[in-house]
Amino acid sequence: MSAPTTGRALEDLPRITHHVGGEALPGTSGRLGPVYDPATGTVAKSVDLADVGEVDAAVATALAAFPAWRSAGLGLRTSILFKFRQLIDGRREDLAALLTAEHGKVPSDALGEIARGVENVDFACGFAHALKGEFSEQAATGVDVYSIRQPLGVVAGITPFNFPAMVPMWMFATAIACGNTFVLKPSEKDPSASLFIADLLTEAGLPAGVFNVVQGDKMAVDRLLDHPDVAAVSFVGSTPIARHVYERGTQAGKRVQALGGAKNHMVVLPDADVDAAADAAVSAAYGSAGERCMAVSVVVAVGDVADTLVPAIAGRLDKVVVGPGTDPDAEMGPLITGAHRDRVAGYLDTASTEGATVVVDGREQAFDGDGFFLAPSLVDNVTADMAVYRDEIFGPVLSIVRAATYADAVKLVNENPYGNGAAIFTRDGGAARRFQFEAEAGMVGVNVPIPVPVAYYSFGGWKGSLFGDLHMYGPDGLRFYTKTKVVTSRWPDPATSAVDLGFPRTH
Repeated sequence: MSAPTTGRALEDLPRITHHVGGEALPGTSGRLGPVYDPATGTVAKSVDLADVGEVDAAVATALAAFPAWRSAGLGLRTSILFKFRQLIDGRREDLAALLTAEHGKVPSDALGEIARGVENVDFACGFAHALKGEFSEQAATGVDVYSIRQPLGVVAGITPFNFPAMVPMWMFATAIACGNTFVLKPSEKDPSASLFIADLLTEAGLPAGVFNVVQGDKMAVDRLLDHPDVAAVSFVGSTPIARHVYERGTQAGKRVQALGGAKNHMVVLPDADVDAAADAAVSAAYGSAGERCMAVSVVVAVGDVADTLVPAIAGRLDKVVVGPGTDPDAEMGPLITGAHRDRVAGYLDTASTEGATVVVDGREQAFDGDGFFLAPSLVDNVTADMAVYRDEIFGPVLSIVRAATYADAVKLVNENPYGNGAAIFTRDGGAARRFQFEAEAGMVGVNVPIPVPVAYYSFGGWKGSLFGDLHMYGPDGLRFYTKTKVVTSRWPDPATSAVDLGFPRTH
């Protein structure tokens, strides 16, 4: 397998391996994949791609580590997570540099991703309290009833390219705090963050085999879904793959939470602060080059507010500095691959053909070199039957849909097949409260364009954005990674027991 963009074979490039049993483990499958530097368009590294046998070996290692980890005291689990949190806090800049090198996001976006991930580690550090059960004394005469939470066993996480540090922390922090062992299958597009995390967990004192990393592609994903010793799978990615993960995993008898795609709407009412709404739209639509499942994809402008809002957004776009993350002035980096950049750019032609107005065409901005750049683009007069509206674009293209009334705007939100996030911008408290009541989405923002919940709530959408019953992290994460057991007990009256416990006996 060669890498023509570098002129070097993948075997000759720096190699990203698996991490199993507490140490780096080079692959044996003979399969390698390219890892690009999106800012230059060159293949910078290679990554091992696991075969079925390598996945099985990682699962076997996690399974062997489970009994001891399950028996470990809650205080020990907490102390290790606290130590990991300290270590990653001191290495934020190093981890952010990896994200920039392989994903392309600028350092401010990379550091923001890490901060949101660490919030989930903070929450997991308090699980000694969260794992407490309930107790009912004297449910009947001499009978006590109580509940306990126990871990599932080996659990797996399959994570996307757009948040290679944050999304794993959404999963493994909760999973291992609950006493499970974990196998991570990160995206093969930007896999180095997974090894960085694994090394810090080992340094923090996590026992070998509790956290493992298997690099790979669909072969590794399907084997984790089929493996009889994997009790549960967490996934974040596109809706078609989320559906595949959910259906195949549940068919194999596993618990599955599979978060899919999104088409997030931001409704702007006529009374909104237009400057604040325009600033929010630019930040939410183009941050991380729009490669966020919570990115605003559609602004729904109600009444005549579009007449001032669209020029306000357009006027801000030429001020967004697009460039490599190594440029300290850059505010938006490249897309993850050249193929994805070209796919996203193609929606601008389609939108124009279908009758929309391309107000700002990001293809008109030229960039030096072969990086996967596309500047922010803005499309007005979009309707619900257009591809630019229907599809999850996952790039820096923002659509404007004009709605006559608030009711029309809510109808648009609710008829969309995705239900991840929705936001409203208004000064009217009554309208805001009505929107949070009526909007059919799992996460709602009021004058907040990206309503990602804090770590002690849970993240997840509705409709085509979620397959499964439980959302990610927070209280739902605790429920997902544990199974409840109810114990009903009766003990003999000490006064009549056959064992002499020193109690006075009655005759």
